Formats: sequence, structure tokens, C-alpha cells
Amino acid sequence: MGFRYFVQRAAHSLGLTGWVRNLDDGDVEVYAAGNSAQLSELAGMLWKGPQWAEVRAVDESETPLEQHRGFFIKH
Repeated sequence: MGFRYFVQRAAHSLGLTGWVRNLDDGDVEVYAAGNSAQLSELAGMLWKGPQWAEVRAVDESETPLEQHRGFFIKH
């Protein structure tokens, strides 16, 4: 399973809305909306990633709220 699909499944299981996408530099960007407990749980899951992943950093910042239905992969 790829990292974006891992994030999508994790966010969905936590009841979050938002999106995930690959960036040109190889990083993965995640926008997630939910309560602080849900977002903290997602951050912990991102640090682990799928079994094969090598996660070097998880940077968190607040951004303007976006309205989404569900959690999807941006292409």
C-alpha cells in the first residue's frame, strides 16, 4: 500500500475530512480537519507510516478551514 493510501485509510478510520497528495520534491502533504484528539492520533500514525515507509519528519501547522466531504487523494 502506498503512503497516500495509508493516510487516506487512517484519516477515514478516525473520521477526518481532507486530502493527501504527493509533492514534486517527494514529500507528502496532508490536509486534515477534525478535533484535536483525532488530529493527534493521525499525526502519530503518520510518524509510523505503512510498514515499508521511512518517515523522516511530520510537520504540523494550522491552515484556513476547508470544507470537504470525506478524505480523498489529490492527483
